[in-house]
This record gives sequence, structure tokens and C-alpha cells, in this order.
Amino acid sequence: MKNRFPLAIASVTIFFTAFGCQKPARRALGPPEYDKALPPGQLALRKITNPADIPDFTDACHNPANLSAAIDNSLNYLKKPSSQRFYPYGDITHQDIVRSLTAFKDLLASGLTGRQLNDAIRQRFDVYESVGCDNAGTVLFTGYYTPIFDGSPVETEQFKYPLYRQPDDLVKDENGRILGRQAPDGSISPYPARAEIENTNMQAGSEIVWLDDPFKVYVTHVQGSVIIRMSDGRLVTYSYAANNGREYVAINKILVSEGKIPSERVNLDSMIAFFRANASLVKHYTQLNPRFVFFRKTPPNEKPRGSLNEPVTPYRSVATDKSIFPRAAPVFFATKLPRRIGTTTYIDPFSGFALDQDTGGAIRAAGRCDIYLGIGDEAGKLAGQTYQEGRLYYLFLKPNF
Repeated sequence: MKNRFPLAIASVTIFFTAFGCQKPARRALGPPEYDKALPPGQLALRKITNPADIPDFTDACHNPANLSAAIDNSLNYLKKPSSQRFYPYGDITHQDIVRSLTAFKDLLASGLTGRQLNDAIRQRFDVYESVGCDNAGTVLFTGYYTPIFDGSPVETEQFKYPLYRQPDDLVKDENGRILGRQAPDGSISPYPARAEIENTNMQAGSEIVWLDDPFKVYVTHVQGSVIIRMSDGRLVTYSYAANNGREYVAINKILVSEGKIPSERVNLDSMIAFFRANASLVKHYTQLNPRFVFFRKTPPNEKPRGSLNEPVTPYRSVATDKSIFPRAAPVFFATKLPRRIGTTTYIDPFSGFALDQDTGGAIRAAGRCDIYLGIGDEAGKLAGQTYQEGRLYYLFLKPNF
């Protein structure tokens, strides 16, 4: 999301069917604080020292499809000199991440699968676990996707709601963190919030594509990328470029609290339906989220990219808080995910290997992880129904391998 808003709401991942996958006892009663910040100086990961606590990878080892290609994307990111600024992570160096990815890819190429691959991973890799939201490993998993919407490269009577390119006066530091708005005298102030950007039309002239619905624009902001179907049939991808540096606010919670949508029905489809029936309310509610996202047109046939500016792969790319998790690293996650058979959706246990290649506006702290689920309406339906607890692990090659 990047804002990914990834919807990074880094997704509109807001289907409130709570589940406790490997759910540990919490230290306090009440709703879990998935976005609870870590104590100052604490890392999001801790090394597992008891072999009995290392998860069984066998099920995930039976289906390594697309994993090698996703690893290549992480390795390509790590070739960039700028990637070295984010390491070491604790005692994990930049070279440790490269070695870990290369060794994992070599294992996949060896032909090992199932139990044999599980045993090889356990033998060669140290396993670290996210401390989660409760210091007991509880992580909330949500999903995000790339929508496909109709649009136009020019404003028309039908297409009159724009996406904007990154403004020239928005400045970042060397790590990509948004610093704010730079004035002609060089001074920097916070970049305006969504309401001011939209109400003053301050970005006029920097439109890059136009959509036919204001809430679709908002969904695109939350998801962090979009594929636009032009009138001549061309499909053009627009990817995340920057955001205005404001904190993300989830409007789904506001809609529920005000009784606009029942909590058991709040998902992407229900929100689109609500705003289609109440178009006059779109601006009111979306402007309660001050974060605003800017985009860039990507080259033809380029896949949607994450915050590392590398392609994201369905079920193989995850978004986390990049201020506390190591970029591009190999991960293993265990949770429950929706799957559709015909017109019926089932929520089933799922575990898999992925790469930490993205971030999101709503993905903050050690208790949150967003899984990229693909492109189009079907992926959007699955993303909108992904809201489950689980566990998140990182794999680093042992020093003697």
C-alpha cells in the first residue's frame, strides 16, 4: 500500500468474522489491539530457540508454485544500493537476507517437496516469529488486491474523478519517508490532508487518468494500484508513487459505528453498494481518512508493484510495517483464508511461504499483515472476506550453511 493502503485498506480487508488460528491466551480481556505499537527499541521478531515451537512447513512445501519468481523479485530489490540502508535488522545483515533468499531458491530447485523440503528448511534455517499484538504471536491477517476499473486518459462527462501523479512539492527522505510539502524558500510543512487536497482542487493539471465513480478512486487509494480498462480495450496499470504522509483512518469502522452498514456485512461489496446508493456521502466519509495517495503510470505489460518497486505475486507477497520488519525477507504464515467454490465461500486453514515486499496505510505494528490476493473482482471478493488471526514467521539461513 506504499500506502498500499496497500485498501494497505493496504486493503478493504474488513470482513468481521473473527477467528483464532493458533490463538494464544491474551494477557487482558477485551478486544485485541492489533495496531498496538512496540515498546521503544523492541524488535518485531524474536528467534525461536525451542525446536518444538518451530511450525511444520510440510503443507506449504507441497505447493511452491510462483515462489521462485517471487524470490527473484526480492533479490532484484536487494541488488539496489538503496536497499542496504535498511540493514542490519537486529543482527541480520543485508548479506544475510541475500544468502537466505538464494539458499531457499536453491532448495526449491533441488526438487525436494513435502516432508523432505520441510526437514531441509528446519535443518538450514533459523526461524523468527513476530511478537504479534500481544507479545504472544497473535497477528491479524487481511488481504488486498488490484482492482480493474473502466477509465479514460482524458476527462469526459462519464469519467470525471481523477487519480493524480506525485506532486513536485512533495518531498521524501533517503529512506522514502514522506517529509511533507516544500515551499519555494525550502521550508517543509506537513502535506495537506485529503479534504484540503480535494476541496481546493490544488492538484489540478496533474491528473493522470479519470474514473467514473468517486468511491472507486478511494478504493484505488486504499489498494495502492489499479488496472484501468480504456474505451479501446487497452489495460493500463497505475501503481503507487507516494502518499501525503498523513495517518490512515479506516472508514469502515465509522460506517459500522454510525449504523450505516451492519458489522457482519461490512466488506468491499457492501461499501460499494452503500456509496452507490448514497453518492452524496462519499466525500463526507472518505475525507474522514486524511491520507491521500498519488500514482504513476507503469510501462505496458508491467505487473502491479509493491512499496519495494518490485512486482507483487498473489499469495506470495505480503505487506507489513516496514519500520519494524525486514524488507524482502522470506516469510511463512499460518492463518485461515477464504476460497470460493462456485458461489459459496469457505474459510479454511492456509499456510504458505511468501516474501515481505509491500507495506500499507492500515498495516501498522507487529500484529498486522496484509496478503496480496491478485487482480480483479474475484480477488477483491476474497480480499474483502479476509480478516483472520494467525502466526507470522521469518526464515534466515543459519550461519554455518
